[in-house]
Amino acid sequence: MPFATVNALNDTAKDVHDHMQTRMDSVFDRPTRFARNAFMVWRANKSTLTAEVKERPSVGARHFLKVQEQGGARSNTGLEKLMQSRVSFGGHIQAVVPASGAKLNAFGNWSPGERNRVLSAIQSQRETATNTTKDSRKRQSKRAGYFVPRAGSKLSPGVWKRQGKKSLTKVLHFTTSMPTYRKRLGFYDGAEEVFEAKFPIHFERTLARALATAR
Repeated sequence: MPFATVNALNDTAKDVHDHMQTRMDSVFDRPTRFARNAFMVWRANKSTLTAEVKERPSVGARHFLKVQEQGGARSNTGLEKLMQSRVSFGGHIQAVVPASGAKLNAFGNWSPGERNRVLSAIQSQRETATNTTKDSRKRQSKRAGYFVPRAGSKLSPGVWKRQGKKSLTKVLHFTTSMPTYRKRLGFYDGAEEVFEAKFPIHFERTLARALATAR
């Protein structure tokens, strides 16, 4: 009996894990590998008789999936904290949100390349050595320049990109409140449904195999 139970639990846990990844694919737009691999199966054995699908130890308490499961406001990202402390801006920066002019990667997230160029251009890069200087700005005068409007500007708060003399595009919005998310992932409800549907099937199969082996 323990052999059948252990195998049925582990097979069911795998089904729950597969359900979770499928659920992410349907709920999110192009989820990253980081998101899809946030959970793992902790297998049962004869001593524990418990199988779990839970977060990897490396995920941490601030993973964005927690907000997607529970709803509510998310925590500040590292980028937002950096801008709050380093950007010369007359207003309050609570959150940073990509604008229509932001370059996105294949997963729909802000391009790391443009992010680093923005941080360097507005003197927010972590390493001082990577910040732009007066000489480097002269060398890059023909390239796109990123800037934060001064207080009183007609431009809305955020990061803007100037290309040439007349072209202005907004790259980032600065907001005074955190984005709020509705519950959308449905991990726990879905996990219970998968368990209730799959465990009896797996247990019947593994028990039959165990009895056949014992003969």
